[in-house]
Amino acid sequence: MAKSTPTTRLLRDMARAAKSQRKLVAKLFDIYSGTPPKRSMARKSAKPARPTTSTPVQVRLPALSGRWLEGHHLLPYWLYLPQRTQEHPAQSSWPLVVMLHGCHQTASDFAQGTRMNRLAQAKGYAVLYPQQPASAQAHRCWRWFDRAAQEGRGETGVLAALIDHVCGQHRIDRRRIYACGLSAGAGMAAVLALNHPELIAAIGMHSGPVFGACHTPMGALHVMRRGAETQADAAICDLLDRHATGTSARSLPPMPALLIHGEDDPVVNHVNQQQLARQWLRLNGIPLATASRVTVKPAARGGASNAHEIHDFTLRRKVMVRVVRIAGLRHEWSGGDPALRFNARARPDASRMMLAFFGAHRR
Repeated sequence: MAKSTPTTRLLRDMARAAKSQRKLVAKLFDIYSGTPPKRSMARKSAKPARPTTSTPVQVRLPALSGRWLEGHHLLPYWLYLPQRTQEHPAQSSWPLVVMLHGCHQTASDFAQGTRMNRLAQAKGYAVLYPQQPASAQAHRCWRWFDRAAQEGRGETGVLAALIDHVCGQHRIDRRRIYACGLSAGAGMAAVLALNHPELIAAIGMHSGPVFGACHTPMGALHVMRRGAETQADAAICDLLDRHATGTSARSLPPMPALLIHGEDDPVVNHVNQQQLARQWLRLNGIPLATASRVTVKPAARGGASNAHEIHDFTLRRKVMVRVVRIAGLRHEWSGGDPALRFNARARPDASRMMLAFFGAHRR
């Protein structure tokens, strides 16, 4: 039997360290710590087929009167177009909400869990659901931490091209395009908006990580657990420098943001919301001071609604940054369909809050 030497011991220790690191990285993508989702017949029937053509195809969407289209342009997508009604009879074009799902979700999971299509029908919005292919990331996570994406390339460029494609095919109001997401989708929504402010009029981030503070899966795991205040401030400085051109001291236009987070989130620590608020206040030129208005909502009886606080920060009398902190909420979409994973029944209804916030802003 060969003797153990310092070299072999070092190699063995390095192998063990590498294995441990791989396990930690895996946790980044195995993000749900609760019970497994229920296998209901409704969920099985809702699983979308893999798109194979670039032409949108009409598919069935029970109990809704609008059109649910399936297509493929650089990546799979689903699109909801509301039916014209008496409330919205003469709209020449629809505002568009781009919904970016979280890890371990599909586009249809996200549509059903958030119930966004029902609200979109009532309010007169089109809704686009891009889907991260499992071939690109095994758990369908958007790579919000990737340096190329943060610089406008990679998945950011693909999403921007998809939005342009949908706008070219349907009557979309380009002044009213909004990006919204949960968890990794929230992180990706921020990356998309900050690289394409000419395209996105406002964003909504639910349970999202701080922007630009890391560029690797291990770094992303650290940010999710602990935030990264110093790196977050540096990321905003770098972003403003990158957007600055010639005589313009600040070429990045204002970007309204709604930040929703649960105080009991075990996956993306709520310290991320505090640091995100700081980032978005600076991006919008709002002093880091007390909110212009604070609304406190108590919990409802029977668990119908969680206690929550709404902090509004205004610029020229318009709410530009809204921070919603929800007691008792874990890593789930507030007010969603609890039959699907990553959704909590208790209000406030995050989807309603998103559309209400978006309705006050246009590019």
